Amino acid sequence: MRTAYSVLLASTLAFTVCFTVWTMFGVIGIPIRRQLGLNNTQFGLLTATPILLGALMRLPLGIWTDRFGGRVVFTILLLASPVPVFLVSYANAFWEFLALGLLLGVVGASFAIGTPYVARFFDAGQRGFAMGFFGAGTTGAALNMFIAPHIIERWGWQAVPRVYAAALLVTAGIFLLFSARDPLAGVAQKPGITLAARFAVLRDWRVWKLCQYYSLAFGGFTALALWMTQYYVQEYGFDLKRAALLAACFALPAGTLRAVGGWLSDRFGAQRVTWWVLWVAWIALFLLSYPQTDFTVKTIDGPRTFHIALPPAGFTAILFALGVALAFGMASTFKYVANDFPDNMGIVTGIVGLAGGLGGFLLPILWGAVLDLIRIRSSAFMLLYGVVWVSLILIYLTEVRRYEFIERPRAAS
Repeated sequence: MRTAYSVLLASTLAFTVCFTVWTMFGVIGIPIRRQLGLNNTQFGLLTATPILLGALMRLPLGIWTDRFGGRVVFTILLLASPVPVFLVSYANAFWEFLALGLLLGVVGASFAIGTPYVARFFDAGQRGFAMGFFGAGTTGAALNMFIAPHIIERWGWQAVPRVYAAALLVTAGIFLLFSARDPLAGVAQKPGITLAARFAVLRDWRVWKLCQYYSLAFGGFTALALWMTQYYVQEYGFDLKRAALLAACFALPAGTLRAVGGWLSDRFGAQRVTWWVLWVAWIALFLLSYPQTDFTVKTIDGPRTFHIALPPAGFTAILFALGVALAFGMASTFKYVANDFPDNMGIVTGIVGLAGGLGGFLLPILWGAVLDLIRIRSSAFMLLYGVVWVSLILIYLTEVRRYEFIERPRAAS
């Protein structure tokens, strides 16, 4: 267990740093937007581009983790990624930011490496907690919101990618020092197994159901982590530092409480946790979706005008609740993976992580396009509200009416 916890801490640190870099454009994109004169759609594309490669690389890196071991693959990733991160500081044109953002996005695939790597050091009764603890590395999004505005204020936005590139190199050294050889490295696949056989698990419909859940939980979290700083700037008129601090009220608990979601999933089952997560998200998004509204009522004393709007404190409180729900949902989804696909965790983690990453990539672009079209900032929450409806219908039809949902998981003997 000493080795297991050393691996867990080292991997979580590495994932935290990678996630900080992955969401970098959520903060530095604001001064870049002013510099280049970008519209909402272009800003959404700028912030989302790093998410794309991170999503696409999750599947192959999950497979390579099964084959070569998490320690080897994670180390290579940490040593290779600082190059495009550093080069961002020299970009000037929009296409340069997109190209380099796409390349640095590979750090987002670190989740598909660390999840199966960490899980193999723990028994089935502790995997939910272990994977939830590792997943708490998504607090890197909040860390970015704390660090980047101060660096920008003192040295300009160009200093942020330079500092982050150095942080990746330092993290690689720490990870090598405290990690351990993957117990399934080199033996995760049987000799002579074909590529088609490795992908056979993807014919299981449960994998695609988990993709839907994770595209909401992780995709929604990642997209909101990228979008909320500029939302506070535009909707409430806050400066960059204050906007980032308030946005961190969403990102920080969503990361730190993911381990709690893993523990709850171990105790009460992934189905129960996911079911209640979806209902909390449904209520929160319903409230957040309502735009600022002025309406006039004809009374006996004449017309009377009312204004309905969420104040910053109320908005942040509801956003906090949504962040907690999404954190629990991210953990419960991978409890499903550990329970249902223990022998194929690498590839299933990869495909589910790919779906979550694609959600995080597509949502900011869609939000920007819809905002340019209908000019209502809360339209971002309206769109996410519809995704929650799809997930609620899916879990009801496939699980709530089944006996597995009614029974609590048995305690480990």
